[in-house]
Amino acid sequence: MPAFDLPLDQLKRHRPPLAEPADFDAFWQTTLKAAAHPRPVVSAERADSGLRLVETWDVTFRGFAGDPVRAWYTRPAGTDGELLPGVVEFAGYGRGRGLPHERLTWANAGYAHLLMDNRGQGDQYGSGGATPDPHASAPGGPGAIVRGILDPHDHHYRRLITDAVCAVAALRALPGVAPDRVAAVGNSQGGGVALAVAGLVPDLAAVLVSAPLLCGIRRALDLTDDGPYGEVAAYLAVHRGAETAAYRTLSYVEGISFARRAHAPAHFGVGLRDTVCPPSGAYAAFNRYGELADPGPDREIHAYPFNHHEGGDAVHVRRQLDWLHGTFDRPDVRPGRRSDG
Repeated sequence: MPAFDLPLDQLKRHRPPLAEPADFDAFWQTTLKAAAHPRPVVSAERADSGLRLVETWDVTFRGFAGDPVRAWYTRPAGTDGELLPGVVEFAGYGRGRGLPHERLTWANAGYAHLLMDNRGQGDQYGSGGATPDPHASAPGGPGAIVRGILDPHDHHYRRLITDAVCAVAALRALPGVAPDRVAAVGNSQGGGVALAVAGLVPDLAAVLVSAPLLCGIRRALDLTDDGPYGEVAAYLAVHRGAETAAYRTLSYVEGISFARRAHAPAHFGVGLRDTVCPPSGAYAAFNRYGELADPGPDREIHAYPFNHHEGGDAVHVRRQLDWLHGTFDRPDVRPGRRSDG
């Protein structure tokens, strides 16, 4: 697929206006207050992953409406008694947490790693999930992005994003984690969710997002029928006249709105030929990232001109590792810098 979105010089300046709901902040404050719990972790049981250099626990924590959400908690073997920086990772669309030996980068880099399961997902890719979504009965299509799309209170992403904020609280409550040094990480849907967490958790230490879903949603619906955006288009093709309600619901999970409210240093990655999550969405979130914070946080973005949804793949992961090591090693990171790479 050749480049189809804005040229790079325009992407670097892309700051689209937002149709942001007047009650955006109140909506999320009310939602998160209802989900907050003084003991977020329900259980943490040792799991046999077959690996000897890391140790893994099967964790259950309280998410939206107190629902049990599953996660894998993994850390380097032999680090009992050490306070490690933490990484909460959010999986891509249609994926679950999979098997405990699948996601090892962050634990092998020396971090305490929590991989959150996606409620009601896990049946499209990977090795499955273990968290049902008991609230997925509102009108909408079969795909996660269109479940409950006619009302923001019923929408799947209200629940999933709330789970993600609760996952940060859960990781901070686990033994051996430095609670003031926790980062959110994700690719695709996971990137969009990590960006939401950055906007909702003001004391997050860092956020790393690549190819984020839910950014520039209205423009993405005009550009592509690939991936989750195509599911929205397919739903609206059948439910003619539901556009206004759907657009209103999606405005409450717009990644650019979360990005504006973020305070943590941020690292972005994007493939310029990505038709699943068009690059203009990632750049819009990057360009407006932290604009409501004073002073603005550090942020940088890396573009891969010839890559699709895979972006920089392993090359980008190495950049993420170097950046996060440096961020955690420099607690006095100065805000306000920007880097385009």
